[in-house]
Formats: sequence, structure tokens, C-alpha cells
Amino acid sequence: MRIFIVSLLLSLSFLHAGLVNAIAILVNDSPITLYDIDQEMLTKKFTKDQAVSSLIDQRIYNQEIAKNNISVDIFDVDNYIEKLAAQNKMNTLDFKSLVRQQQDYEEFKKKIEKQLLHQKLIQKIAGGKLNIATDDDINIFYNNNAQQYQVADTIDVIVYVSKNKNLLNQLQSNPMLQDKDILVQNISLKQNELNPQTKYILNSTQEKRFSAIFAQNKNYNMFFVKEKKDIKILQLKDVKDQIFQNIMKTREQSYLKEYFETLKITADIKVLR
Repeated sequence: MRIFIVSLLLSLSFLHAGLVNAIAILVNDSPITLYDIDQEMLTKKFTKDQAVSSLIDQRIYNQEIAKNNISVDIFDVDNYIEKLAAQNKMNTLDFKSLVRQQQDYEEFKKKIEKQLLHQKLIQKIAGGKLNIATDDDINIFYNNNAQQYQVADTIDVIVYVSKNKNLLNQLQSNPMLQDKDILVQNISLKQNELNPQTKYILNSTQEKRFSAIFAQNKNYNMFFVKEKKDIKILQLKDVKDQIFQNIMKTREQSYLKEYFETLKITADIKVLR
């Protein structure tokens, strides 16, 4: 009797595992399992319908990547990182070091890889089909959205310096923390006097927020941005390329949305359970 009960429990366990991994939907013969749906709901806080719709979109998107033989290699990623460094007026080694201090570098590269795959897909399916932004388009966009291109000439900060990185991590969670091994200084910084690394950190940190912790002069450093003052709007010539990219990105996304909606309508989607 005891052996029978154990066998029954094992059978039920395997049955449950099989059900969880069971195929729920086929999208052009690409499977979506019940487990996939559960995970999508859990990680993205989706309803079941939202999770299913999202997963179908992902399958169709990945199928288009494969159909068009699109791939990204390490050289593509490295070239992109070099461009990012140049845009921030930093050499590549310093830029990589800064990124490593602020986030997981491998995750950073994976995000770039996905972005480059997306760009290559856009070029493949939308190349020659989009209206290229003209100078008139750029001027109109700038005049209507000039507030997006502001920069603070003066930034009031609290600087924290320590040999112990863990102390600065604790400080982020407990701003009232005081420790003799943390040097604290209130200063005002001028945008035009900042080195590229410091400018990158401060311009990407919002007011009333701690910056990422970074290494400098054999110490760990961190800013608390108190206030950004003397706000000025960047001149059109300084943001023209950025505006062009923004306009084209909007047009690309609009084209892709319509393109994939058509693919979704015509896809062979079978709901099995």
C-alpha cells in the first residue's frame, strides 16, 4: 500500500511537470508553453491575455530575425560601444570602466546586441520605405520640443568619498548614515569645467538622487545631486543629429507596428489549450 501511494505521488508529480511544460499555442509552428505564459505573467505583471499577446509578438519578431538571416557579432557590439564613448567625449577604455562600475557589463552588452538586432531588422524591412527627416522636419521638432534639450550650467552636489565601497552602498539606503571613513563635501560644479566622466555621471543623475558609485583617484566616489541650476537650452546645431535620430526612430516604430500587426493577422496561430 505504501509503495502504491509513493508511486501515485510520483506519477502526479510527473503529470504536473508535463502539464506545466505542455504546449499551449503554436505560432507558425513555434511553441509557447504554459510555463512561458506563467513566467511572462510573473515577470511583467501581465494578465494572461497580455502575456499571450506579448509572447506571440515575440515569436513573430524572432521568426522575422531568423527569416532575414540577421545576426550581431562581438565586432558590431564593440563598434557601437566605441561610438557611445565618442559621443560622451571619452576614450573607449574609460567608458567601459565607467559602465562596469554602474551596472553589469555583460547585461549592458546584451542590451546593445538586442538593440543592434532591432536596427538591422528595421534596415532590412523598412529600408527605402521611410521618409527621411529634412531640415524643416528637424527645425519644427526642435521648436516644438526645445525643453527636451536642456542642460544645467551649475550643479550643486554633495560629494562622498571613501576607501570602502560598502559604506557608500549603505549610505544610498540610509542617507542619515555618518561614518568617519566617509569624506563629505558640498560643492557647486560648472558644466564646462567637468571632465567627460563626471559630466556623463551627473547629467544622467536626476535631482535629489544618488549617482552610481565610481572609482577615481584610488577611492570610491558618489554624488548626491541637490539641484541643477542655470538651465539653458542647447542650440539646434548641437542637437541636430540627435533630433534626426529621434524623428527617424518614431517613423521606424510606426512602420514596424503596422508591419507586425499585418504579420500577426496572417500568422498561423493554433491555440491548443
